Amino acid sequence: MTENELEHGHDRTDRADGAADVSTGTSIETGDGTVAIPELVIISGMSGAGRSTAAKCLEDLGWFVVDNLPPALIPTMVELGARSQGNVARIAVVVDVRGRRFFDNLRESLADLEAKGVTRRIVFLESSDDALVRRFESVRRPHPLQGDGRIVDGIAAERDLLRELRGDADLVIDTSSLNVHELRAKMDAQFAGDEEPELRATVMSFGYKYGLPVDADLVVDCRFLPNPHWVPELRPFTGLNEEVSAYVFDQPGAKEFLNQYTELLQLIAAGYRREGKRYVTIAVGCTGGKHRSVAMSEKLAARLATEGIETVLVHRDMGRE
Repeated sequence: MTENELEHGHDRTDRADGAADVSTGTSIETGDGTVAIPELVIISGMSGAGRSTAAKCLEDLGWFVVDNLPPALIPTMVELGARSQGNVARIAVVVDVRGRRFFDNLRESLADLEAKGVTRRIVFLESSDDALVRRFESVRRPHPLQGDGRIVDGIAAERDLLRELRGDADLVIDTSSLNVHELRAKMDAQFAGDEEPELRATVMSFGYKYGLPVDADLVVDCRFLPNPHWVPELRPFTGLNEEVSAYVFDQPGAKEFLNQYTELLQLIAAGYRREGKRYVTIAVGCTGGKHRSVAMSEKLAARLATEGIETVLVHRDMGRE
């Protein structure tokens, strides 16, 4: 695994010695009175060990994530979250050696939070020297602390700097032998609660004559169905109109296609969840992106929503003619 793959994971999950789960407090005194405080997680650890992957996982679970926030600003961030009237209920802050001189302020900030009754969890990403060296060499990047020395010198310096924080961690994840999906699964297990992390789908209709959507994960072609464009009374309308939709789904194979493709997407969605993929774009095309693809996208999005998949519907090319 490369550093980019981990920072955008190889892992065994262990609880730090003597550490126990902690829960957040319920309120904090601010200038606006007593308000509910957000849940706080601090993500730190070795460079190349998977901090960005861990942060992205929390972001996908609905956390408000701040990368490389100076530690001195963490109490301010928590107070702002408390004043958000519940809009920012969970905050994750990534703190690492990129903060340089700011990193020394972390312990002071943690003491400040404790004095205010704010509890927090610290997640520490760990990895072996060999694994970290391989990752840095694979992307040909220097370690942020190696200076004029070798990668191993930077790793040693970082371990020394982070030793005390690692000892205070509530959760230590060793990423030496895990891939990205395994790291995400461990984060999901710790922070997703009883609910399975959601899969969010974008269903996008488009016209082939305007080009394929560059961000599509899956593409299906509705041009096997007769084109309403050649029906004079339907030509001015779009797939949003009931007359066009009825025409499309009265054609042989249309309903069967919708039913069977929905079943296929259920199978794909289950696999995406297992692999830690949280977003998918499904592109549904016809010639102009006005009739068939729009009607099919509308029905497909409605089916996915009934399956518990959060769905956004986009008609990319409708109205371009």
